[in-house]
Amino acid sequence: MECFDLNILGCGSALPTTRHLATSQVINLRDKLYMIDCGEGTQVQMRRMRIKFSKLNHIFISHMHGDHCFGLPGLLSTLGMLGRTGELVIHGPKELEDYLTPILSLFCKELPYPVRINAVNPTTSELVWEDRSIKVHSLPLKHRLPTTGYLFEEKAKEPHIIREMTDFYQVPVKELPRIKRGEDYITPDGEVIPYTRLTRPAAPPKRYAYCSDTTFYEKIIPLIEGVDLLYHEATFGETDAPRAKETFHSTAKQAAEIAKRAQVKKLLLGHYSARYEDVQFLKEEAREIFPNTFLAYEGLRIPV
Repeated sequence: MECFDLNILGCGSALPTTRHLATSQVINLRDKLYMIDCGEGTQVQMRRMRIKFSKLNHIFISHMHGDHCFGLPGLLSTLGMLGRTGELVIHGPKELEDYLTPILSLFCKELPYPVRINAVNPTTSELVWEDRSIKVHSLPLKHRLPTTGYLFEEKAKEPHIIREMTDFYQVPVKELPRIKRGEDYITPDGEVIPYTRLTRPAAPPKRYAYCSDTTFYEKIIPLIEGVDLLYHEATFGETDAPRAKETFHSTAKQAAEIAKRAQVKKLLLGHYSARYEDVQFLKEEAREIFPNTFLAYEGLRIPV
């Protein structure tokens, strides 16, 4: 069965606690894995959630704060010990190469697989990656240093063949791929059978937007408009709004305001400050503005 699932490995902020780990997520789209950020503890969480290391080919790093990238060295080493041979592509800011080059040369110089770094421009929205399943665009965010979010857009699936109709018109099997691509079928007698009569539309493609870390930033609204799921940082509650402004982070209510203006379908909060023992109040504050709000937590697997 085809899926588009989001796996939360960590949803804490800069200071790891026993309640939350540093930021990391894995998207499973049609059995292809795409990681977003790689804080400490990422590979252990992959084990706990039974996420297959061998299916991971792309890692997207939002910015060069440690809670979003300190897990990379250990993960790269582990992939090598597991016998990986295929290329791993790491997308992120240009400073990523400065960070990884000495690590790769000192600790991972005999990796059995190539690592390619794809520099992402944090000042504009652009296509970062595309394959047969997905398009990934960057989302410029506003933080203390250059930061980018990511928009994952599933590519449209082919329509489903209606077996009863193709049997009725005795459509040869070799014609089915053309019909699924939107071509009409012409019978041996010359009758044109519209492809719409022989197929039913596939489910609409899904979109997921990842926005962490950032202050309240209205410029992202048109870029994420109508997405099926928005993950937006909610580091602070309203009582700590001055601290959020000072550190270029967002409150739960600000995240909800972005979700409301962008008319997204569902909002997922994360990147919680270590000062909070219980973050349920963040959900309550956000739901005052955007009712369809939920909290991220380690081990959560949520369909997009």
